[in-house]
Parts: sequence; structure tokens; C-alpha cells
Amino acid sequence: MAKRRKKKADEGHVDESWLLPYADLLTLLLALFIVLFASSAVDAQKFQQMSQVFNGIFMGGTGPIEYQSPVEDEDHSKDHPEKSQTGSSGTDEVVEPEENVTEIIDESHEIFELQDQQELEAVQAKVNAYIQKNDMNNKFDTALTSEGLLLTIRDNVLFQSGRAEVRKEDEKTARELAVLLEMEPPRNIIISGHTDNIPIRNAAFNSNWELSVMRAVNFMKILLEDEKLDPRLFSAKGFGEFVPIGDNNTDEGRALNRRVEVLILPRTPADAE
Repeated sequence: MAKRRKKKADEGHVDESWLLPYADLLTLLLALFIVLFASSAVDAQKFQQMSQVFNGIFMGGTGPIEYQSPVEDEDHSKDHPEKSQTGSSGTDEVVEPEENVTEIIDESHEIFELQDQQELEAVQAKVNAYIQKNDMNNKFDTALTSEGLLLTIRDNVLFQSGRAEVRKEDEKTARELAVLLEMEPPRNIIISGHTDNIPIRNAAFNSNWELSVMRAVNFMKILLEDEKLDPRLFSAKGFGEFVPIGDNNTDEGRALNRRVEVLILPRTPADAE
């Protein structure tokens, strides 16, 4: 009889081992609902708070109910903006407004361009002094343009009519100009040849274009005999009769169009780096 009563008492005891996985399942379901709720309006602040919630759930936290609602925190920060500027230690930290980086860059570029303009003016003054000293006012001209410092040389200063080689007696002039192009820091320089619109056809050239290119190249070669000039900074172009500065219907205009130009380019902030 005693054994039967003990057996009935054991049957009345309920096994509670299922409660542990059931509680874990409820916790996961609650986490899923929180994710679905927060995904309707996610921002950076909510994302960070949700990260803290899941860190607590899956890394040994006691449960999500210990964390404040992301929506409540957001509304609270709007009602008390001064608290959003406190550091992690809880002490007030004054958040200084960031300086306008664009304005700083623009101002530095303006200063750089002003300095560069002054350097080009100094080079122009040296060239003008050379022109005055050698009485070449009617053969040379300088001008500061938006593209840089432009030195214009009449073709009869350097070349014979229809020829691309610099005359022997004018090579000295070309070498003296090379000295004037020695600058620190050095600059990019473009040599360009131009002609009038009278067609040329001889054994050497089939067009004014070819003549203008070879004049620019041959003049550049003499300049680069100066070892202080960097050939990597020089280039040559030929425009033929297609960039006139005078009227090709007059002798004076055609004389203006037959020329070699030396363009000293401005430096850019990238060049100074």
C-alpha cells in the first residue's frame, strides 16, 4: 500500500524542464518584434540603440526590457537638446561649430593666385627690360592674359621668309630669351607658331601648318640648349593661319600674324605640392 501511494505522488509532480527553451523562444520573438517595429523608421541613433539591445540579449544581458525605447529616447532628445551635447562621461561638453572648409580652401586659392600673378608680373618686367635694352619694341610684345604671360615675337626677328630654321645671327637672341625663362619655381611653357593666310608650297612644306609647327619646334630646341630649363615643361604647337591677330587683307595685318608665341602658364595649387 505504501508503494502505491508513493507512485501516485510522483505522477502528480509536473516536469518543468520545458520552461527554459520556451522562455528563450519568447525572448527571440520579442527581439523579432522590436526589429520589425524599429525598421519602419530607422536612423543612425535608433540603429545604435538597437545594437545595444541585441548585444544585451545575445551576449548575456538580462533582457530587453531594461533598455529604453528608441522612440522615447529620440523624443526625449528633442525636448532636451542640451543633453544631446553631453559626453559619455555625463559632463557637459561644448560642441564647437565646424569651420567652413570650402571657404578656407577658396581663400587659400585666392592668395595663391595673387602670389602667382605677382611672380608673372616680375617675369614680364624682366622681359620688358630686355626689349627696351635691345630696342626691340617693334619686334617683341608681352601681355598678361587669363592663360598666362604671353611673349610675342615677330617672325622676321628669327626666320627668313618661308623657312623654319632660326637664322644664325638670331640664335643669340633666342638664347638670351632662354635665360629670361629661368624661373624658380619653374613653369610649363608652350611655344606656338603662326603664319598668315598666303598659301605656301615648296620643297620643304606643303602647308602653312607644317611651317608653323617646325618654326615652333626649332625655336624651342635653341631655348632648351639652356641646361637650366627642364624639357619636360616645354611643348610646341603649330596653328598655321587659323589664329590670326591681324587683318590678312593688309600687309601690316599679315606681318602681325606671322609670329612665334611663348606662353608662360600660371601655376596651380597642385603644382606647389
